Amino acid sequence: MKLTNRTSYRVIYGDTDQMGVVYYANYLRWFERGRSEFLRQIGLPYSAVERQRIHFPVVEVTCRYTQSARYDELIQIETELAEVGRASLSFEYRIRREADGAVLATGTTKHAAIDALGQIVRIPKPLLDAIKTAAG
Repeated sequence: MKLTNRTSYRVIYGDTDQMGVVYYANYLRWFERGRSEFLRQIGLPYSAVERQRIHFPVVEVTCRYTQSARYDELIQIETELAEVGRASLSFEYRIRREADGAVLATGTTKHAAIDALGQIVRIPKPLLDAIKTAAG
């Protein structure tokens, strides 16, 4: 079973350039929003992970743009947990326009688990347990 979260977002004026087209870097913010909602969905919001003094910086990112999102469009951010390593998590993303289902962008992120000193650590047990529970 794949773990996936879907969340909607309406493009605001501040997301766009003068032509009303979404600025490319905002897709990375939407990936972050998708990850946050994914963790909330499995019962362990990122703030709970941080209270354990564990962080997940992005160590790798890809984004392939296929169509433009525009001001005031409703989009859907689909986030899927792609891989759980000993000390890393990887996610896959699909950004769609809700009106017609068109795929606007796809991408991936990989995250290292680090402690407060920046040292790589194993994925914390509470997060692994939450993932296992959500996967059924």
